[in-house]
Amino acid sequence: MIKRLFIPFLLLGVYSSAQDIHYTQLQQTPMLVNPAYTGIFQGWERIGVNHKSQWVNAGTKFHTTSVAVDMNFFKPKRGKSAYMGAGLLLYNDIGGDSKFGTKQLLVNLSGIVPIGENQSVSAGLQFGFGQRSGDLTGLTFSSQFNGTEIDPSLPSSEINTLVTFVYPDMGFGASYRYGNHKIGFARDDAFDFKVGVSYFHLNKPELKYRLGYTEKLYGKLGVNISVLKDFPGSRSGMELMFNQFVQGPHNESLLSALYRYRISSGSKTTGLTRDSYLSAGLSFRLKDAISPVVFVEMYGFKFGLSYDVTLSKLSQVTRAGGIEFSLIFTNMDFALFKNRRN
Repeated sequence: MIKRLFIPFLLLGVYSSAQDIHYTQLQQTPMLVNPAYTGIFQGWERIGVNHKSQWVNAGTKFHTTSVAVDMNFFKPKRGKSAYMGAGLLLYNDIGGDSKFGTKQLLVNLSGIVPIGENQSVSAGLQFGFGQRSGDLTGLTFSSQFNGTEIDPSLPSSEINTLVTFVYPDMGFGASYRYGNHKIGFARDDAFDFKVGVSYFHLNKPELKYRLGYTEKLYGKLGVNISVLKDFPGSRSGMELMFNQFVQGPHNESLLSALYRYRISSGSKTTGLTRDSYLSAGLSFRLKDAISPVVFVEMYGFKFGLSYDVTLSKLSQVTRAGGIEFSLIFTNMDFALFKNRRN
């Protein structure tokens, strides 16, 4: 009973101070990580769905769900011309019996410019709106104690001071990429390196969580590095990722290491079949959690599954953890001689 009372208030504080949502599978949410990553992928259109359930054994619900769609324009099938990316991102984050949460609709625009053999730079903008809301009527209070237990049917005499409000939001990012992305028959020499810097909440929106109280949303600085490397002469490879975010007095560091194995090889000449991969490894969020991660990639789909095992002091409150799913579909054109776009 005490946990049931304590957890919503504890996590209401976490959500209101930590400010932003977070995923473990950040490689599956590129537009949330950096607007400059919009439209940067092997293919033409991409759609992704992510869902995370946190504190699954806490007796209350904390869910984050997002849908993202992005595509590129004027991208040449061959050659080194500059092109553009555009994307739409929606997410809903809700936590606790107070249903305290955030909804956002964001638009990303990017420009990608080749600067040399297998190299490119990009810059992106993000703008849109967010909505925050909550409802205290779903909580129970000590005033509802009937002498034996908490009785939710008794009046709490508490006033619902949480308000619903909408705010504008803006961000930007830049990135550098090096990778041997030429379409060819060899599959054991892939190399991809990306580094990016992003800054979110550029306009520092004013938040009005409850009547008579306002605060500024902290700007968030992000640094992102990823490396993908296949081992020559084998079906194996590795993926390494590092993400650092600083938002006001808060920071988050996430490191990931994955082993990648090519299950089957697709057809490069007809484009009718595609390479399939299985990846597995660990993600580590500094001073917070460690997460086993598995990805399966085939037929243009990439499915991810992970589970956060909480290592911080929050695990002492109740059995903590978070399960996360992701699914991305990319419309790719692998055929060497199929002239879809020029």
